[in-house]
Amino acid sequence: MSLSHAYFRFYAELNDFFPSRLRNIKVHTFDFFGKNTVKDAIQSFNVPHTEVDLIIVDGTSVGFDYMLQPEDNVSVYPVFESIDISPLLRLRSKPLRQPAFVLDVHLGKLARLMRMAGFDTLYRNDLDDPEIMDISVKQHRIILTRDIGILKHNMVTHGYWMHNTDPEKQFQEVVHRFDLKGEVNTFSRCMKCNGLLKEVPKEEIYDRLPECVKKHFDDFWQCTSCGNVYWKGSHYDRMKDKITMLLSA
Repeated sequence: MSLSHAYFRFYAELNDFFPSRLRNIKVHTFDFFGKNTVKDAIQSFNVPHTEVDLIIVDGTSVGFDYMLQPEDNVSVYPVFESIDISPLLRLRSKPLRQPAFVLDVHLGKLARLMRMAGFDTLYRNDLDDPEIMDISVKQHRIILTRDIGILKHNMVTHGYWMHNTDPEKQFQEVVHRFDLKGEVNTFSRCMKCNGLLKEVPKEEIYDRLPECVKKHFDDFWQCTSCGNVYWKGSHYDRMKDKITMLLSA
């Protein structure tokens, strides 16, 4: 059996998955014997399939199950969250227009910022990879992670590898990547558990309030899941200013 070759070009941020010494190479050669799917070839370059939304082979769009042929020229494009490419063969269902997320255990600070902005963000610091993948599939949540490995599992259909390590930059990255500025609804979710907040009469939660809060505040909101109570104290203005600053940058 003779050795065959196919030639891959990766576009935009897909190049971030390559070591720095390989990022300036426009065309990468994939050597193979026998039958190989284009999906296997792509992941051999350390690019998770969840990051890919369009594959063009010699001018024709193909799916992940396409069997490579000798001398194929393959162009691989990242997920297009804000661009309609429906005439071509998209590699997953339509983008989630009201996206929900599940975050890995390393993204707790990002989870807090996302909940503050009103994004549906599931996070627990005790979730392992199988649990995260199961939640993603069953609840149709996008996995946000710094672990490339979890995104390579076949069961994962929606996932994104966070490029930044700073939580505030991560927040801006997610907002930009998933076109979320129009989805912001600040302080509509519980920062403790992600539950939705509802306005609650002061008398219903009066016994739970500190004395200084009873005296100075009349408007309150309560989490419909965990019961945590919120009011617009000085912390409210600081958090609101932070979200406004991050969204305007």
